[in-house]
Amino acid sequence: MKGTGYSYRDILRVSLPLVATMGATMVMEFTDRVFLSSYSLDAIAAALPAGIAAFLLIAFFMGTAGYLNVFIAQYTGAEAHDRVGAALWQGIWFSVMAGVLLAACSFLAEPLFRLSGHPVEVQRLEVIYFKVLCLGGGIEVLAVGLSCFYSGRGLTRTVMIVHVIGTLVNIPLDYALINGIWIFPELGILGAGIATVTAWAVIAVLFAVVIFTRENDRRFGVIRNHRFQKTVFLKLLKFGVPSALQFCLDIFAFSFFIFMVGRIGKSAMAATNIVISINSLSFLPTAGFSLGVSTLVGQSLGRNQPDAAAGATVQTIHITLLYTALMAVLFVGFPAPVINLFRPNDVAPADFAEITRTAVILLRFVAVYIFFDAHYMVFIGALKGAGDTRFIMVSVAAASVLFLILPIAVGVGFLGAGLYFSWGCLTVFVASLFGVSLWRYRQGAWRGKRVIETYGG
Repeated sequence: MKGTGYSYRDILRVSLPLVATMGATMVMEFTDRVFLSSYSLDAIAAALPAGIAAFLLIAFFMGTAGYLNVFIAQYTGAEAHDRVGAALWQGIWFSVMAGVLLAACSFLAEPLFRLSGHPVEVQRLEVIYFKVLCLGGGIEVLAVGLSCFYSGRGLTRTVMIVHVIGTLVNIPLDYALINGIWIFPELGILGAGIATVTAWAVIAVLFAVVIFTRENDRRFGVIRNHRFQKTVFLKLLKFGVPSALQFCLDIFAFSFFIFMVGRIGKSAMAATNIVISINSLSFLPTAGFSLGVSTLVGQSLGRNQPDAAAGATVQTIHITLLYTALMAVLFVGFPAPVINLFRPNDVAPADFAEITRTAVILLRFVAVYIFFDAHYMVFIGALKGAGDTRFIMVSVAAASVLFLILPIAVGVGFLGAGLYFSWGCLTVFVASLFGVSLWRYRQGAWRGKRVIETYGG
């Protein structure tokens, strides 16, 4: 870093390991769905709605715990290292509470998926997958909170290594438990859920091993500051809950979109599930850059250097737009090879050809909206790094209702509109998120915000 600004090299040093971390997550989800696609059409039809519904619940707690990243980033910028351990432990206590509540949410599975209107066999598989993910969701929340000890300080390579190890555990275990390979029983979608939760547990344990050392306790108080501290905990909730609700509202809007598409028909649902899975190739790396810019903005504001924060934001946009352009070329120019990865064994070639034709058109929608999405993710990353979370929550809620939920509810539910109308609404929704986040960022109020002012940061 030179002076008060960041170079592109600084951006990549912090963000690329986070992109790789998201890439590891993407590979876990991608291979999970590829394996389930090969296993049966009903399994892949159930995996995405059930997975997103479970993730919608987990995401609230995960997003709140993940906001520790901004606290630790601002403490690091302000050189208040002794505060890091106290903040980390409030995230741990929050994770324990989250685990209990998520386990209770597993009882919602059957009534929830009865409302979906999906075929009975698909509903049965959705219930299984949802329950397993909810029962293990507290482990994922804990893993996210622990990872902030490194990501908030800009030491993102450790985060990457731990998640890569988790992925290397998940992939073979996933394949074995789904299909009944080696010593494992054939569990189908249940096996996919168990493999995912096991990977989460491996990641959480690895973080605990490298964090709770004597050296880290001496510098950051990661052991001695284990007590519950009401003031710090409430501060985490004050900023973390709106951030988490924004994340949840995003996911809820997508979940509603997927559930409504499921009412259009099984073929439309299968094509949509495949394309949303492919979309993760662009979304998850962009999410990594979003977390990276949150870290850099948080550290800059902790040092009272808002111009450096703005520079990091603009440079991150340049990088993400280049990546997004490459993904758009892939989606538009070479869609068939990617779509064929999701070809189920129990679907006739003629039937899958119809799904492929539909998916090719849907990928063109994706190629348009990923440019808006890239900007949106970077801008909200910057705003979160400053602590401007309430506005984000309110604006995403309004955009979700006005541009996605209401149009699709009326269009599909009452007017019989089809698949392409639904994807058009999704594209408009993402564009609206870009517009609102750009407007808020350019206002500049975020430059004066901090999350650690009360503590002398």
